[in-house]
Amino acid sequence: MTGVGHAPGHHGEILQGVFRDRGRRCRGLVTLPVPGAATRAEFVPGPGPLTVTPPDRAKARRAAELAAAACGRPAGGSLRLDSGLPVGLGLGSSTSDILATVHAVSAAFGVVLAPEAVARIAVRAERACDPIMLGGGAVLFAQREGRVLERLGPRLPPVVVIGCVTGGGAPVDTLALGAVADVAAFERLRRMLRLAIVTGDVALLGRVSTESARLNQRVLAKDELPELERIAAVTGAAGVQVAHSGNVAGLLFDLGGDPDRVRRCVRALRAAGLPATRLFTTEGTDARPHRGGDRAAGPGPDRRPAGLPAV
Repeated sequence: MTGVGHAPGHHGEILQGVFRDRGRRCRGLVTLPVPGAATRAEFVPGPGPLTVTPPDRAKARRAAELAAAACGRPAGGSLRLDSGLPVGLGLGSSTSDILATVHAVSAAFGVVLAPEAVARIAVRAERACDPIMLGGGAVLFAQREGRVLERLGPRLPPVVVIGCVTGGGAPVDTLALGAVADVAAFERLRRMLRLAIVTGDVALLGRVSTESARLNQRVLAKDELPELERIAAVTGAAGVQVAHSGNVAGLLFDLGGDPDRVRRCVRALRAAGLPATRLFTTEGTDARPHRGGDRAAGPGPDRRPAGLPAV
């Protein structure tokens, strides 16, 4: 039978660094989910070799082979991917491809794989993955081991995110990046984030996100970060959020705050040469008005320039 799988992307991270775990240091991250952006995979089992469309999706191919093996079946057949996530910006495009593929292959064989098994396949296929296979909830996730370090709460505090693209939208080689090893600083941010989630404190969430962005300047410097912080200050944003291994960034606003602050932020970003690309909330709504069409922002799923919705 034909199997179909879907998997969302994300908008970078709220927090990413090195944390204490079981008496050792471990890389971990907390992603910022984004609605309305996903990969769809369709897998049709068949004799002969596996064909993949687009053909350059080597990680998805590997994921299909691993998923078929986990189901006790051969991986022959055809896999087709359709994604609206630009590649290399920090939107989780590779993980989305992989997870959609795993879901499609397991659906075709009538097998339900546990989230932990899916995570292991994703790490083997990509060497690192985001926790989007776990569904809802805020988790600190060991991206290179495929396991949860801590479940922080049911959801992030309610914020509006105004996204933009830094670095001219250039792709980033995620696996080539190192990590900031300031464990004491990241453990402090971990405690702050835990409290922000439990209490729904948007201001504290913004402080955590901004400080994590600053710390990770040592790994992937964003020349635009000082300007983003300035715009956050003058428009009343709670903080700045970035993809720690990509070039998307965002400003965080209290969902229940004055909507004029969001409008002022959009204008300020445009004036700074950083037009807003996406407007969404942590409540799962994607309120992205299209004014003037789409703006190209980095290579898309078929390696051609892909548009992100312009605000």
